[in-house]
Amino acid sequence: MTKTSTDVCVIGAGPAGLSAAYVLSEGGKQTVVLEMSTQVGGISRTIERDGFRFDIGGHRFFTKDDEIDAFFQKILGDEAIWVNRTSKIFYHNKYFDYPLKPANALFGMGVGTTAKCLVDYGAVKVRNVIRKPEIVSFQDWVSNEFGNQLFQLFFKDYTEKVWGIDCDQICAEWAAQRIKGLSLRVAVKDALFPQKNGKVATLIDKFMYPRLGIGRISERLRDGVEADGNEVRMRSRVMAINREDGLVKSVEVESAEGAYTLAVQNLCSSMPLTELVLAMRPEAPAEVVAAARRLRYRDLITVNLMIDKPRVTEDTWIYIHDPSFTLGRIHEPRNWSAAMAPEGKSSIVAEYFCFEGGEVWNMDDPDLIDLTVKDLGERLGFLKPEEVIGAFVVRTPKAYPMYELGYEEPLRKIRDYISSFSNLEIVGRYGTYKYNNMDHSMKTGILAARNILEGDTLDVFDVNAAQDYHEEKVLE
Repeated sequence: MTKTSTDVCVIGAGPAGLSAAYVLSEGGKQTVVLEMSTQVGGISRTIERDGFRFDIGGHRFFTKDDEIDAFFQKILGDEAIWVNRTSKIFYHNKYFDYPLKPANALFGMGVGTTAKCLVDYGAVKVRNVIRKPEIVSFQDWVSNEFGNQLFQLFFKDYTEKVWGIDCDQICAEWAAQRIKGLSLRVAVKDALFPQKNGKVATLIDKFMYPRLGIGRISERLRDGVEADGNEVRMRSRVMAINREDGLVKSVEVESAEGAYTLAVQNLCSSMPLTELVLAMRPEAPAEVVAAARRLRYRDLITVNLMIDKPRVTEDTWIYIHDPSFTLGRIHEPRNWSAAMAPEGKSSIVAEYFCFEGGEVWNMDDPDLIDLTVKDLGERLGFLKPEEVIGAFVVRTPKAYPMYELGYEEPLRKIRDYISSFSNLEIVGRYGTYKYNNMDHSMKTGILAARNILEGDTLDVFDVNAAQDYHEEKVLE
Protein backbone atom coordinates (compact mmCIF):
# COMPACT_ATOMS: atom_id res chain seq x y z
CA MET A 1 0.00 0.00 0.00
CA THR A 2 1.30 3.46 -0.89
CA LYS A 3 2.48 5.39 2.14
CA THR A 4 0.56 8.62 2.60
CA SER A 5 3.03 10.41 4.89
CA THR A 6 6.79 10.86 5.05
CA ASP A 7 9.46 12.88 6.81
CA VAL A 8 10.68 14.42 3.55
CA CYS A 9 9.20 14.52 0.08
CA VAL A 10 11.65 15.25 -2.75
CA ILE A 11 10.09 16.37 -6.02
CA GLY A 12 12.13 15.33 -9.05
CA ALA A 13 14.57 12.45 -9.60
CA GLY A 14 17.35 14.34 -11.35
CA PRO A 15 20.89 14.79 -10.00
CA ALA A 16 19.85 17.57 -7.58
CA GLY A 17 16.77 15.89 -6.11
CA LEU A 18 18.43 12.49 -5.85
CA SER A 19 21.57 13.97 -4.26
CA ALA A 20 19.31 15.46 -1.60
CA ALA A 21 17.44 12.17 -1.16
CA TYR A 22 20.71 10.22 -0.97
CA VAL A 23 22.10 12.39 1.84
CA LEU A 24 18.74 12.42 3.63
CA SER A 25 18.56 8.63 3.42
CA GLU A 26 22.07 8.27 4.81
CA GLY A 27 20.98 10.59 7.63
CA GLY A 28 18.09 8.32 8.56
CA LYS A 29 15.22 10.45 7.24
CA GLN A 30 12.20 8.68 5.80
CA THR A 31 12.20 10.05 2.26
CA VAL A 32 9.92 9.69 -0.75
CA VAL A 33 11.06 10.92 -4.18
CA LEU A 34 8.32 11.74 -6.69
CA GLU A 35 9.22 11.65 -10.38
CA MET A 36 6.63 12.24 -13.09
CA SER A 37 8.48 10.38 -15.87
CA THR A 38 9.37 6.71 -16.25
CA GLN A 39 13.12 7.23 -15.84
CA VAL A 40 15.39 8.99 -13.37
CA GLY A 41 17.86 11.66 -14.43
CA GLY A 42 15.72 14.47 -15.83
CA ILE A 43 17.56 16.26 -18.61
CA SER A 44 20.67 14.33 -17.48
CA ARG A 45 19.25 10.89 -18.23
CA THR A 46 20.54 8.22 -20.59
CA ILE A 47 18.14 6.41 -22.92
CA GLU A 48 18.96 2.90 -24.15
CA ARG A 49 17.66 1.70 -27.51
CA ASP A 50 18.73 -1.49 -29.31
CA GLY A 51 22.12 -1.57 -27.61
CA PHE A 52 22.77 2.16 -28.18
CA ARG A 53 22.87 4.63 -25.29
CA PHE A 54 21.95 8.30 -25.73
CA ASP A 55 22.27 11.24 -23.35
CA ILE A 56 19.77 14.07 -23.71
CA GLY A 57 22.44 16.37 -25.09
CA GLY A 58 26.08 16.24 -24.03
CA HIS A 59 26.67 16.44 -20.28
CA ARG A 60 30.23 16.36 -19.04
CA PHE A 61 31.08 16.34 -15.35
CA PHE A 62 33.68 18.79 -14.07
CA THR A 63 34.15 20.27 -10.62
CA LYS A 64 36.65 22.12 -8.48
CA ASP A 65 34.64 21.39 -5.34
CA ASP A 66 36.51 18.67 -3.43
CA GLU A 67 33.35 17.54 -1.64
CA ILE A 68 31.43 17.09 -4.90
CA ASP A 69 34.40 15.36 -6.51
CA ALA A 70 34.51 12.86 -3.61
CA PHE A 71 30.72 12.45 -3.80
CA PHE A 72 30.90 11.73 -7.54
CA GLN A 73 33.68 9.18 -7.06
CA LYS A 74 31.76 7.53 -4.23
CA ILE A 75 28.61 7.22 -6.33
CA LEU A 76 30.23 6.11 -9.61
CA GLY A 77 33.24 4.15 -8.37
CA ASP A 78 35.06 2.48 -11.24
CA GLU A 79 32.34 3.52 -13.70
CA ALA A 80 33.93 6.98 -13.96
CA ILE A 81 36.28 7.51 -16.89
CA TRP A 82 38.29 10.44 -18.23
CA VAL A 83 37.43 11.76 -21.69
CA ASN A 84 39.60 13.94 -23.92
CA ARG A 85 37.69 17.01 -25.01
CA THR A 86 37.86 17.85 -28.73
CA SER A 87 35.33 20.47 -29.76
CA LYS A 88 34.83 22.46 -32.94
CA ILE A 89 32.74 25.37 -34.16
CA PHE A 90 31.20 25.19 -37.63
CA TYR A 91 30.75 28.66 -39.08
CA HIS A 92 30.78 30.02 -42.67
CA ASN A 93 31.46 26.49 -43.96
CA LYS A 94 34.67 26.26 -41.93
CA TYR A 95 35.69 24.52 -38.73
CA PHE A 96 37.38 26.36 -35.89
CA ASP A 97 39.03 24.62 -32.98
CA TYR A 98 37.47 25.27 -29.61
CA PRO A 99 39.19 26.32 -27.38
CA LEU A 100 40.74 28.90 -29.64
CA LYS A 101 44.02 28.08 -31.39
CA PRO A 102 45.45 31.26 -32.94
CA ALA A 103 46.82 29.61 -36.10
CA ASN A 104 43.48 27.91 -36.75
CA ALA A 105 41.60 31.16 -36.21
CA LEU A 106 44.05 33.11 -38.37
CA PHE A 107 43.79 30.82 -41.39
CA GLY A 108 40.10 30.22 -40.81
CA MET A 109 39.01 33.85 -40.59
CA GLY A 110 41.71 35.24 -42.85
CA VAL A 111 44.43 37.70 -42.01
CA GLY A 112 42.25 40.74 -42.64
CA THR A 113 39.41 39.63 -40.35
CA THR A 114 41.86 38.53 -37.67
CA ALA A 115 43.57 41.90 -37.78
CA LYS A 116 40.23 43.68 -37.42
CA CYS A 117 39.39 41.52 -34.39
CA LEU A 118 42.69 42.25 -32.68
CA VAL A 119 42.51 46.00 -33.42
CA ASP A 120 38.92 46.09 -32.16
CA TYR A 121 39.89 44.16 -29.03
CA GLY A 122 42.75 46.58 -28.35
CA ALA A 123 40.50 49.60 -28.89
CA VAL A 124 37.98 48.24 -26.38
CA LYS A 125 40.69 47.80 -23.75
CA VAL A 126 41.97 51.34 -24.29
CA ARG A 127 38.44 52.74 -24.12
CA ASN A 128 37.78 50.92 -20.85
CA VAL A 129 40.77 52.64 -19.27
CA ILE A 130 39.31 56.02 -20.19
CA ARG A 131 35.63 55.33 -19.61
CA LYS A 132 33.85 52.07 -18.94
CA PRO A 133 30.46 51.80 -20.66
CA GLU A 134 27.26 50.77 -18.94
CA ILE A 135 26.87 47.00 -19.16
CA VAL A 136 23.24 45.88 -19.31
CA SER A 137 22.90 43.07 -21.83
CA PHE A 138 24.81 40.01 -22.96
CA GLN A 139 25.80 41.93 -26.08
CA ASP A 140 27.21 44.77 -23.96
CA TRP A 141 29.22 42.37 -21.80
CA VAL A 142 30.75 40.29 -24.60
CA SER A 143 31.52 43.28 -26.81
CA ASN A 144 33.20 44.96 -23.87
CA GLU A 145 35.28 41.86 -23.11
CA PHE A 146 36.21 40.75 -26.64
CA GLY A 147 35.31 43.59 -28.99
CA ASN A 148 32.36 43.83 -31.34
CA GLN A 149 34.10 42.01 -34.20
CA LEU A 150 34.57 38.82 -32.18
CA PHE A 151 31.08 39.20 -30.71
CA GLN A 152 29.62 39.26 -34.21
CA LEU A 153 31.77 36.34 -35.39
CA PHE A 154 31.71 33.86 -32.52
CA PHE A 155 28.97 34.80 -30.08
CA LYS A 156 25.96 36.50 -31.67
CA ASP A 157 24.53 33.92 -34.07
CA TYR A 158 24.94 30.89 -31.85
CA THR A 159 23.69 32.62 -28.71
CA GLU A 160 20.58 33.82 -30.50
CA LYS A 161 20.05 30.31 -31.88
CA VAL A 162 20.30 28.85 -28.36
CA TRP A 163 18.00 31.37 -26.69
CA GLY A 164 15.64 32.46 -29.46
CA ILE A 165 15.94 36.16 -28.61
CA ASP A 166 18.33 38.97 -29.55
CA CYS A 167 21.56 39.25 -27.60
CA ASP A 168 20.61 42.74 -26.43
CA GLN A 169 17.63 41.17 -24.62
CA ILE A 170 19.73 38.72 -22.59
CA CYS A 171 20.88 39.87 -19.17
CA ALA A 172 24.59 40.67 -18.77
CA GLU A 173 24.60 38.64 -15.55
CA TRP A 174 24.25 35.49 -17.58
CA ALA A 175 27.36 36.25 -19.62
CA ALA A 176 29.34 37.16 -16.51
CA GLN A 177 28.26 33.95 -14.77
CA ARG A 178 28.76 31.59 -17.68
CA ILE A 179 31.97 32.85 -19.32
CA LYS A 180 33.75 34.50 -16.42
CA GLY A 181 37.50 34.10 -16.66
CA LEU A 182 37.72 33.66 -20.43
CA SER A 183 39.41 36.43 -22.40
CA LEU A 184 41.07 36.68 -25.77
CA ARG A 185 44.38 37.34 -24.09
CA VAL A 186 44.07 34.27 -21.83
CA ALA A 187 42.88 32.05 -24.70
CA VAL A 188 45.75 33.06 -26.96
CA LYS A 189 48.30 32.75 -24.18
CA ASP A 190 46.97 29.33 -23.18
CA ALA A 191 47.06 28.09 -26.76
CA LEU A 192 50.63 29.30 -27.31
CA PHE A 193 52.00 28.40 -23.87
CA PRO A 194 49.87 25.58 -22.39
CA GLN A 195 49.91 25.39 -18.61
CA LYS A 196 49.11 22.29 -16.59
CA ASN A 197 47.52 24.38 -13.87
CA GLY A 198 45.53 27.56 -13.71
CA LYS A 199 43.27 27.08 -16.72
CA VAL A 200 39.75 28.41 -16.52
CA ALA A 201 37.10 25.75 -16.95
CA THR A 202 36.23 26.80 -20.48
CA LEU A 203 39.72 25.74 -21.53
CA ILE A 204 39.98 22.37 -19.78
CA ASP A 205 40.83 19.55 -22.16
CA LYS A 206 39.56 16.57 -20.12
CA PHE A 207 36.38 15.82 -18.24
CA MET A 208 34.88 12.98 -16.22
CA TYR A 209 32.07 10.86 -17.53
CA PRO A 210 30.24 7.66 -16.50
CA ARG A 211 31.18 4.81 -18.83
CA LEU A 212 27.51 3.96 -19.52
CA GLY A 213 26.24 7.52 -19.88
CA ILE A 214 25.52 10.53 -17.72
CA GLY A 215 22.27 8.97 -16.49
CA ARG A 216 24.27 6.53 -14.40
CA ILE A 217 24.79 9.26 -11.81
CA SER A 218 21.06 9.45 -11.11
CA GLU A 219 20.65 5.68 -11.37
CA ARG A 220 23.34 5.04 -8.78
CA LEU A 221 21.91 7.72 -6.50
CA ARG A 222 18.48 6.09 -6.79
CA ASP A 223 19.99 2.72 -5.92
CA GLY A 224 21.50 4.23 -2.78
CA VAL A 225 18.20 5.80 -1.73
CA GLU A 226 16.34 2.52 -2.17
CA ALA A 227 19.08 0.53 -0.44
CA ASP A 228 18.42 2.63 2.66
CA GLY A 229 14.76 1.62 2.59
CA ASN A 230 13.35 4.73 0.96
CA GLU A 231 11.25 5.12 -2.18
CA VAL A 232 11.65 6.63 -5.64
CA ARG A 233 8.14 6.65 -7.10
CA MET A 234 7.98 6.91 -10.87
CA ARG A 235 5.05 8.21 -12.92
CA SER A 236 4.09 10.37 -9.95
CA ARG A 237 3.16 13.92 -10.88
CA VAL A 238 2.70 16.62 -8.22
CA MET A 239 -0.56 18.41 -8.95
CA ALA A 240 -0.83 20.70 -5.92
CA ILE A 241 1.10 21.73 -2.82
CA ASN A 242 -0.99 22.41 0.27
CA ARG A 243 0.27 25.13 2.58
CA GLU A 244 -0.79 26.60 5.90
CA ASP A 245 0.75 29.16 8.28
CA GLY A 246 4.14 29.28 6.57
CA LEU A 247 4.46 25.50 6.26
CA VAL A 248 4.02 23.01 3.44
CA LYS A 249 1.61 20.42 4.79
CA SER A 250 1.15 17.94 1.96
CA VAL A 251 1.35 17.37 -1.76
CA GLU A 252 -1.38 16.11 -4.08
CA VAL A 253 -0.01 13.37 -6.30
CA GLU A 254 -1.36 11.80 -9.47
CA SER A 255 0.14 8.37 -10.13
CA ALA A 256 -0.45 5.34 -12.31
CA GLU A 257 -2.24 3.73 -9.36
CA GLY A 258 -4.46 6.73 -8.74
CA ALA A 259 -4.45 10.08 -6.93
CA TYR A 260 -3.45 10.47 -3.29
CA THR A 261 -2.32 13.03 -0.73
CA LEU A 262 1.17 12.72 0.76
CA ALA A 263 1.60 14.46 4.11
CA VAL A 264 5.13 15.83 4.66
CA GLN A 265 7.28 17.27 7.41
CA ASN A 266 9.63 18.83 4.85
CA LEU A 267 9.52 19.39 1.09
CA CYS A 268 12.57 19.56 -1.19
CA SER A 269 11.65 20.61 -4.71
CA SER A 270 13.59 20.42 -7.96
CA MET A 271 10.49 20.94 -10.12
CA PRO A 272 10.53 24.15 -12.20
CA LEU A 273 10.33 27.06 -9.77
CA THR A 274 7.51 28.70 -11.71
CA GLU A 275 5.41 25.51 -11.57
CA LEU A 276 6.10 25.15 -7.85
CA VAL A 277 4.59 28.60 -7.26
CA LEU A 278 1.59 27.94 -9.49
CA ALA A 279 0.90 24.64 -7.69
CA MET A 280 0.45 26.28 -4.28
CA ARG A 281 -2.92 25.81 -2.56
CA PRO A 282 -4.28 28.18 -1.42
CA GLU A 283 -2.96 30.07 -4.42
CA ALA A 284 0.16 32.19 -3.91
CA PRO A 285 -0.31 35.98 -3.71
CA ALA A 286 -1.25 37.60 -7.01
CA GLU A 287 2.07 39.42 -7.44
CA VAL A 288 3.98 36.16 -6.93
CA VAL A 289 1.79 34.33 -9.45
CA ALA A 290 2.34 37.17 -11.92
CA ALA A 291 6.10 36.90 -11.36
CA ALA A 292 6.00 33.15 -12.01
CA ARG A 293 4.10 33.66 -15.25
CA ARG A 294 6.66 36.22 -16.42
CA LEU A 295 9.70 33.94 -16.23
CA ARG A 296 10.37 31.76 -19.28
CA TYR A 297 12.34 28.66 -20.16
CA ARG A 298 13.98 27.55 -23.40
CA ASP A 299 13.05 24.07 -24.56
CA LEU A 300 15.11 21.32 -26.22
CA ILE A 301 14.63 18.63 -28.85
CA THR A 302 17.18 15.90 -29.48
CA VAL A 303 17.17 13.79 -32.60
CA ASN A 304 19.01 10.55 -31.89
CA LEU A 305 20.46 8.61 -34.82
CA MET A 306 21.87 5.06 -34.84
CA ILE A 307 24.63 4.77 -37.42
CA ASP A 308 25.97 1.70 -39.19
CA LYS A 309 29.62 2.78 -39.19
CA PRO A 310 32.27 2.74 -36.45
CA ARG A 311 32.76 6.50 -36.23
CA VAL A 312 31.17 9.62 -37.68
CA THR A 313 33.30 12.48 -36.30
CA GLU A 314 36.50 12.95 -34.31
CA ASP A 315 34.94 15.31 -31.76
CA THR A 316 33.09 15.36 -28.46
CA TRP A 317 31.01 18.36 -29.60
CA ILE A 318 30.46 20.32 -32.78
CA TYR A 319 28.65 23.64 -32.44
CA ILE A 320 26.73 24.71 -35.53
CA HIS A 321 27.00 28.49 -35.38
CA ASP A 322 25.91 28.91 -38.98
CA PRO A 323 22.43 30.51 -38.82
CA SER A 324 21.35 28.73 -42.03
CA PHE A 325 21.13 25.52 -39.95
CA THR A 326 18.22 25.02 -37.55
CA LEU A 327 20.43 22.43 -35.86
CA GLY A 328 22.36 23.82 -32.89
CA ARG A 329 24.87 21.23 -31.71
CA ILE A 330 25.82 17.59 -32.22
CA HIS A 331 27.80 15.07 -30.23
CA GLU A 332 28.85 11.49 -30.89
CA PRO A 333 28.36 9.35 -27.76
CA ARG A 334 31.01 6.78 -28.80
CA ASN A 335 33.62 9.54 -28.64
CA TRP A 336 32.75 9.91 -24.95
CA SER A 337 32.68 6.18 -24.17
CA ALA A 338 33.02 3.14 -26.42
CA ALA A 339 30.26 1.49 -24.38
CA MET A 340 27.67 3.94 -25.74
CA ALA A 341 27.22 2.00 -29.01
CA PRO A 342 27.52 -1.60 -30.17
CA GLU A 343 30.82 -2.76 -31.63
CA GLY A 344 31.36 -1.39 -35.14
CA LYS A 345 28.53 1.12 -34.92
CA SER A 346 28.11 4.69 -33.71
CA SER A 347 25.42 7.30 -33.12
CA ILE A 348 24.75 11.02 -33.22
CA VAL A 349 22.72 13.23 -30.88
CA ALA A 350 21.54 16.40 -32.63
CA GLU A 351 20.16 19.25 -30.51
CA TYR A 352 17.52 21.79 -31.51
CA PHE A 353 16.89 24.74 -29.18
CA CYS A 354 13.30 25.92 -29.44
CA PHE A 355 10.17 27.07 -27.66
CA GLU A 356 7.41 24.65 -26.75
CA GLY A 357 4.57 25.17 -29.20
CA GLY A 358 6.83 26.83 -31.79
CA GLU A 359 7.53 25.77 -35.36
CA VAL A 360 10.41 23.41 -34.58
CA TRP A 361 8.71 21.95 -31.50
CA ASN A 362 5.59 21.16 -33.53
CA MET A 363 7.41 19.41 -36.38
CA ASP A 364 6.51 15.76 -36.81
CA ASP A 365 9.18 13.31 -35.71
CA PRO A 366 9.80 11.92 -39.24
CA ASP A 367 10.31 15.46 -40.56
CA LEU A 368 12.79 16.28 -37.79
CA ILE A 369 14.69 13.07 -38.47
CA ASP A 370 14.75 13.76 -42.23
CA LEU A 371 15.99 17.32 -41.65
CA THR A 372 18.75 16.07 -39.35
CA VAL A 373 19.90 13.34 -41.73
CA LYS A 374 19.91 15.79 -44.63
CA ASP A 375 21.96 18.38 -42.73
CA LEU A 376 24.44 15.82 -41.39
CA GLY A 377 24.70 14.15 -44.78
CA GLU A 378 24.28 16.52 -47.71
CA ARG A 379 25.44 19.68 -45.97
CA LEU A 380 28.07 18.50 -43.47
CA GLY A 381 29.17 15.28 -45.17
CA PHE A 382 29.21 13.15 -42.02
CA LEU A 383 27.01 10.27 -43.17
CA LYS A 384 24.90 8.74 -45.92
CA PRO A 385 21.15 8.27 -45.45
CA GLU A 386 21.46 4.49 -45.83
CA GLU A 387 23.88 4.41 -42.87
CA VAL A 388 21.10 5.54 -40.51
CA ILE A 389 19.64 2.29 -39.14
CA GLY A 390 17.36 3.80 -36.50
CA ALA A 391 16.24 7.12 -35.08
CA PHE A 392 13.97 8.65 -32.47
CA VAL A 393 13.10 12.10 -31.13
CA VAL A 394 13.01 13.34 -27.52
CA ARG A 395 11.29 16.60 -26.55
CA THR A 396 12.38 18.20 -23.26
CA PRO A 397 10.33 21.19 -22.07
CA LYS A 398 11.80 23.81 -19.76
CA ALA A 399 15.39 22.72 -20.34
CA TYR A 400 17.04 26.08 -19.65
CA PRO A 401 15.94 29.04 -17.49
CA MET A 402 16.10 32.25 -19.53
CA TYR A 403 18.00 35.27 -18.22
CA GLU A 404 15.99 37.86 -20.12
CA LEU A 405 16.37 41.54 -19.31
CA GLY A 406 14.24 42.29 -16.26
CA TYR A 407 14.05 38.71 -14.99
CA GLU A 408 15.71 39.62 -11.67
CA GLU A 409 12.72 41.36 -10.10
CA PRO A 410 10.14 38.60 -10.64
CA LEU A 411 12.71 36.03 -9.49
CA ARG A 412 13.37 38.06 -6.33
CA LYS A 413 9.65 38.13 -5.55
CA ILE A 414 9.43 34.37 -5.95
CA ARG A 415 12.53 33.74 -3.83
CA ASP A 416 11.16 35.98 -1.06
CA TYR A 417 7.90 34.06 -1.14
CA ILE A 418 9.57 30.64 -1.08
CA SER A 419 11.82 31.69 1.82
CA SER A 420 8.71 32.38 3.91
CA PHE A 421 8.19 28.61 4.24
CA SER A 422 10.33 27.16 7.00
CA ASN A 423 10.12 23.58 5.72
CA LEU A 424 10.62 24.13 1.97
CA GLU A 425 13.95 23.76 0.14
CA ILE A 426 14.48 24.34 -3.59
CA VAL A 427 17.35 22.70 -5.49
CA GLY A 428 18.80 22.19 -8.96
CA ARG A 429 18.66 24.15 -12.19
CA TYR A 430 14.89 23.94 -12.52
CA GLY A 431 14.16 24.37 -8.83
CA THR A 432 16.26 27.50 -8.30
CA TYR A 433 15.80 28.99 -11.78
CA LYS A 434 19.57 29.21 -12.04
CA TYR A 435 21.66 27.93 -14.93
CA ASN A 436 23.80 25.62 -12.79
CA ASN A 437 26.28 23.03 -13.96
CA MET A 438 25.67 19.45 -12.84
CA ASP A 439 28.12 19.66 -9.93
CA HIS A 440 26.44 22.84 -8.74
CA SER A 441 23.01 21.21 -8.90
CA MET A 442 24.23 18.23 -6.90
CA LYS A 443 25.72 20.64 -4.35
CA THR A 444 22.37 22.40 -3.88
CA GLY A 445 20.79 19.02 -3.12
CA ILE A 446 23.43 18.22 -0.53
CA LEU A 447 23.10 21.63 1.14
CA ALA A 448 19.30 21.35 1.23
CA ALA A 449 19.58 17.92 2.86
CA ARG A 450 21.86 19.36 5.54
CA ASN A 451 19.39 22.14 6.22
CA ILE A 452 16.74 19.49 6.88
CA LEU A 453 18.95 17.07 8.80
CA GLU A 454 20.90 19.52 10.91
CA GLY A 455 18.73 22.62 11.02
CA ASP A 456 21.32 24.62 9.07
CA THR A 457 20.42 27.70 7.06
CA LEU A 458 22.76 27.14 4.12
CA ASP A 459 21.74 29.24 1.11
CA VAL A 460 21.59 27.16 -2.07
CA PHE A 461 21.73 30.40 -4.08
CA ASP A 462 25.31 30.87 -2.92
CA VAL A 463 26.28 27.86 -5.02
CA ASN A 464 27.91 29.01 -8.26
CA ALA A 465 27.72 32.63 -7.10
CA ALA A 466 31.44 33.20 -6.69
CA GLN A 467 33.20 30.18 -8.14
CA ASP A 468 36.62 30.55 -9.72
CA TYR A 469 35.52 28.56 -12.75
CA HIS A 470 32.54 28.57 -15.07
CA GLU A 471 31.38 26.59 -18.07
CA GLU A 472 30.91 28.48 -21.31
CA LYS A 473 27.26 27.69 -21.93
CA VAL A 474 27.22 30.12 -24.80
CA LEU A 475 28.67 27.09 -26.50
CA GLU A 476 28.13 24.15 -24.14
